[in-house]
Amino acid sequence: MIFDYNVVWENLPLYLSGVAVTLKLLALSLFFGLLAALPLALMRVSKVAWVNGLAWTYTYVIRGTPMLVQLFLIYYGLAQFEAVRESFLWPWLSSATFCACLAFAINTSAYTAEIIAGSLKSTPAGEIEAARAMGMSKAKMYRRILLPSALRRALPQYSNEVIMMLQTTSLASIVTLMDITGAARDINARFYLPFEAYITAGVFYLTLTFILVKLFKLAERRWLGYLAPRKH
Repeated sequence: MIFDYNVVWENLPLYLSGVAVTLKLLALSLFFGLLAALPLALMRVSKVAWVNGLAWTYTYVIRGTPMLVQLFLIYYGLAQFEAVRESFLWPWLSSATFCACLAFAINTSAYTAEIIAGSLKSTPAGEIEAARAMGMSKAKMYRRILLPSALRRALPQYSNEVIMMLQTTSLASIVTLMDITGAARDINARFYLPFEAYITAGVFYLTLTFILVKLFKLAERRWLGYLAPRKH
């Protein structure tokens, strides 16, 4: 078996362009997903049954259905309704980039909400008692004590979600976006070199994963250092 990597080298700009698309999708999805996850997490820890139930239903449905199905419903499914095609939203919903970002953001918001909610529920009682002793209102306690503390402690679990979202962005090529996987599919279609095309894509994903893991390790060392065992 002879591997021909000359074709891959000649098409390296296509892969690099795919890396840029992948990072754009990842950044936008994580940003808007986190924005949606914060209120959802607060709803999940609410003692009001219907508020908690709404958030639970949302996260259960999103986490219980495949990402690919969600992407297809948004990109292909909404287009079948005439009201959608004639609405002011159609210029956005007809965009593959927007639909992919929307689907990914919705998906990660459900998982991130559960991560943050779990972290909120595990907040040490001492932190809550100290905030109450200082006379903080509930809103102020969440803003200044509970949420910052929960977000720091959620970093290890959230790093896994970010890595999973990086892998999930590979689905974007199915809706015509030229990300890393899309670049590999294009090279394979033109030159029929599946091994070379996809192993190169895998190397790019591994490299990005390595960088993200290192960044999260630095973040954990910075913000979770106080939880590390003390050296005597």
